[in-house]
Amino acid sequence: MKSLTMIGMAAVVCCGMACLSACHSETSKEQEQIAAITEESRPGDCEHAIAVYLTDSIASQYSPGQVSIPCIQVVELDQSHPDDSVVVWGDFWVFNYNVAGDTLKMVSGGAHPGKMTIKPSSERGLVVAAFDRVGDGSNYLPSAKRIFGDKYDAFQAIYSNADKREEVRATQIADYVKVNNLAVKYYQDHGWPAREIPIQ
Repeated sequence: MKSLTMIGMAAVVCCGMACLSACHSETSKEQEQIAAITEESRPGDCEHAIAVYLTDSIASQYSPGQVSIPCIQVVELDQSHPDDSVVVWGDFWVFNYNVAGDTLKMVSGGAHPGKMTIKPSSERGLVVAAFDRVGDGSNYLPSAKRIFGDKYDAFQAIYSNADKREEVRATQIADYVKVNNLAVKYYQDHGWPAREIPIQ
């Protein structure tokens, strides 16, 4: 079951990035493919890169589950950098689940809001090159204000809206379940009733 996470994320990234690294083996052609990423497609591609980063680098910091499904809410995205990097400020969560019958039961997870710098890679499409995350405890407020700056109020509006986050989370779970053909209908946090996964 562990392989479900990697298979699912690879499928999503491969689709979103049009398999850039697999299309051409020559470096110059790979660079041309990366340069051809349009403004319209790049935000979605960035979310795929963020999902892979959260799954590979953050989910492993928690108690393991059979699958890891991130929840991503973008506050703002800046594509104006001359080196083709993209900066994404957002409310990023990761959840690890075990599959129990028709239900994804959450094992572990947590919030990792902050700012990610995403850069093109000739081998992997877009990848997260740096992550400046909001601190915990007494470091939360000063670090959040430093990282988000004039976007802090917009971030707080998203971060504090648990109902909206749950709606986004359910939709992103549904997307994952569909891509991986999982035979589940519900997801459940410890101590809470199971919630139905929306049909995609």
